[in-house]
Formats: sequence, C-alpha cells, structure tokens
Amino acid sequence: MKRTIAVVSAGLGLPSSSRLLADRLAAATERELRQLGDEAEVRVVEVRDHAHDLVNNLVRGYPSPELQDALHAVTGADGLITVTPTFAASYSGMFKTFFDVLGMMDGEALAGKPVLISATGGTARHSLVLEHALRPLFTYLRGVVVPTSVFAAPEDWGGAAAPDLLARRIDRAAAQLAAEIHRRDAPVGRDPFEPTPFEDLLNAG
Repeated sequence: MKRTIAVVSAGLGLPSSSRLLADRLAAATERELRQLGDEAEVRVVEVRDHAHDLVNNLVRGYPSPELQDALHAVTGADGLITVTPTFAASYSGMFKTFFDVLGMMDGEALAGKPVLISATGGTARHSLVLEHALRPLFTYLRGVVVPTSVFAAPEDWGGAAAPDLLARRIDRAAAQLAAEIHRRDAPVGRDPFEPTPFEDLLNAG
C-alpha cells in the first residue's frame, strides 16, 4: 500500500539540526515501512517557509494557497513526524503556531493519526521538553503518539558512541511509527474548507 509521511520541521537555520534529524527519522520510517510491505512518500513542511502566512492566517482567518497546501500535507498523511528546536524549555513559537492554525482549520486533523515527536537543543538537559511539552500537545490534539521520542543535542552528533546511540533511538522510534501506520487504513480525504450542506446545519441545530 502507498503511504504518506508528513514531516513538520521548525528549524530556523539553513541547514538546521532540526531538519537533519527530521530527514533521518523520515528515512528510517520509510525503510521500516518497506520492510512491512508498504511504499512510502515523504512530504516535508518547513515551518520557517510559512512564518508570514501563519501570522496572516491568525489575523485574517484563512490560509494562503501555500500554507493551505502545507496543512493539507499534514491532514492527508498516514503518519506525522514533528521536530522542533527547544526554546525556553519548550517548543518554538512558530512550531506551536503551525499546529494552532491546523487546529483552527480542522479540529479533527490529527485525531487517530500516528505521530512521532522529536526535538533538538543545545544541551541534553532540555530533553524533557519531549515529555512535558510535546507529548501533552499532541495528546490534546488526539494524535497517537508513539512511545519512543527522540532528542538530539550537539553531543549526539559527534563523539565515539553518541552517533550509534542516536541511531538506535531513531530506529526504535521509526519502527514504532511504521507499525502504527501499517496497521491502520489510509486516512479518508476531506476538505475542511468545503461548505457544510444546509441540511446538515439544520440537523445539527
């Protein structure tokens, strides 16, 4: 079966460690899905590219075509990988704004969707951001967050043993995400911007 993985990366730099981690998680998930007999297509959303459109959406109430396409990439995906840099022991403001706008567009956007959470930061002491900020956020959005989360500090990219330890965490998280995607039916596509039929409005009232 053809599966789609949406990757939301909120890194600020070019290149960014967040995007580097996102790419490794996506590649590992693709590999795990292939082993389960599924093909995979990855769609990457760089939140930085939509920063102005996100603010405009909050003010105007509707997205630009580019932002709408990015939001649809997430809502239509079989699974979601999220990566945020750590700011003030939490996710970045841009990262949160993206999912705020997604929730405003479609309150059911992540309901039942497998989600892998990950983050980068300047020190391993910030790794608790995954459990005290990211996991509650996506649980609130009704995503199915896989047990293993991945945090990458600068020391995880270098040193004698660190890359192997990071690789093992990535592989474990990717295997869990792939298993959740594989056992679910493909999401049913729907357009949250399509007007509600008048009969449905009457029945709801």
